[in-house]
Amino acid sequence: MQSQTTSRAVLALLLAAAASITACGSASPSGAAAEGDESATTNTPDEQDLASATIAGPKTGSEPQTLRGVVTTASKGAGKGNSGADIGPADSGEDIAPTAAAPAPGAPPSAERQVVAKLGLGSRFLIGLGNDATGDDANQTHTYGLGHKLDIHYMYLSGLDWPEWDAPAGNYVTLQANAARSHGIVPMFTLYQAASYGENNLAAFDTTAFMTKYWRGVRLVFQHLGAFGSPAIVHVEPDLWGYTQAHAALPSGTPMKVGSIVPECSDLPSDVSGMAKCVIRLSRQLAPKVVIGLSASTFGAFTNGYSDPVKIGNYMKAIGADLADITVVETLDRDAGCFENGSDGNCKRAGKFYWDESNVAHPNFHDHLAWAKTIRSTVGKPLLWWQMPLGVPANTAGYSSHYRDNRVRYLFSHPGEFAAAGGIGAVFGTGADHQTNAATDNNQFKTAVGGYYAAPATLP
Repeated sequence: MQSQTTSRAVLALLLAAAASITACGSASPSGAAAEGDESATTNTPDEQDLASATIAGPKTGSEPQTLRGVVTTASKGAGKGNSGADIGPADSGEDIAPTAAAPAPGAPPSAERQVVAKLGLGSRFLIGLGNDATGDDANQTHTYGLGHKLDIHYMYLSGLDWPEWDAPAGNYVTLQANAARSHGIVPMFTLYQAASYGENNLAAFDTTAFMTKYWRGVRLVFQHLGAFGSPAIVHVEPDLWGYTQAHAALPSGTPMKVGSIVPECSDLPSDVSGMAKCVIRLSRQLAPKVVIGLSASTFGAFTNGYSDPVKIGNYMKAIGADLADITVVETLDRDAGCFENGSDGNCKRAGKFYWDESNVAHPNFHDHLAWAKTIRSTVGKPLLWWQMPLGVPANTAGYSSHYRDNRVRYLFSHPGEFAAAGGIGAVFGTGADHQTNAATDNNQFKTAVGGYYAAPATLP
């Protein structure tokens, strides 16, 4: 169990970091977040266009070279996004425990402990960082220069051309996995091929040209991780499952090419459920040491204007998420201050993004944790928080690379709450250009990690 003394010490260090950066943040004007353009691309794709559809290795906001495995808004949606929906206030009866309950003597290990055991890690709430390359060498990341050994490092596999980033095809996975292992860290890969022909262009998935390339990429991921032979995490398609649910409540309403291209999955339906189940099946057959998970998107279904975690969780089960090891969730994929500032094209959604840490006003962290806990109980799989923003608390919105946010401060002050909601860990990272990162946060993340590992939160 996490000691209260250590939690207070970590909080004090975070407050000091925030105070030293507030002056920088207050120098920049702030404004209301602008309305996002949530229009969907629905044109039927041309087969020839799909055959050549790729997405270039994106650039960071400050470096001129193309960095493989780093995703910016050029390829990660600036519109609706995975975490822009209003989750609504938590039910008044929802219990947000401050710590995870200790396992009963003699009881079998929880699902959370089973997953971290598969990763070869201890029964604590895990911490990671990613989307943080500083060069094309696999060892050039903020994670490996942090000064503290983290549990997880993640990178993107974006577009249909990622297999050609290194030779032979798909070797980028092996290089990144080996680098992580050499640092004693579990590698994680976010497979983000779905947006190659435009986010929410679901018609592409029912074409042979697009899906032949798509399944090639999937197979290469698991072939390389199978040869790697050590634990790894594969996070499959953030946003996609939210778009498919919003498109059609039943999986059969979203046709996709599966068994006609992947012989191992010839018995599965040619729809989104067959596609999800086939990815999971290939992971089991080709890379059995992989921990695999699909993303639960807040915008998949709504009730009375709020994200409905029961509907979302049931849809996730219908497409096969309960066959995976984990479910991946998000708090927010950009700094709150980026939306509040309103001038950055990466941040064009309306809403309240700087959550109340006292959990009185809405939205707040208990609202989110109640949503996540319902996803955990409905799907039946432990949660991994992904791409949590790195912004530092401040009184004003901030500016490029120095936007404010309070999720680092809250999580490291209350890690037990995230474990009690069903989480195995949280990985931090930027979801777009110009966000605060581990090199521009005045050492907030580094300081928090150092304090946390002195007394980590335990899993149930």
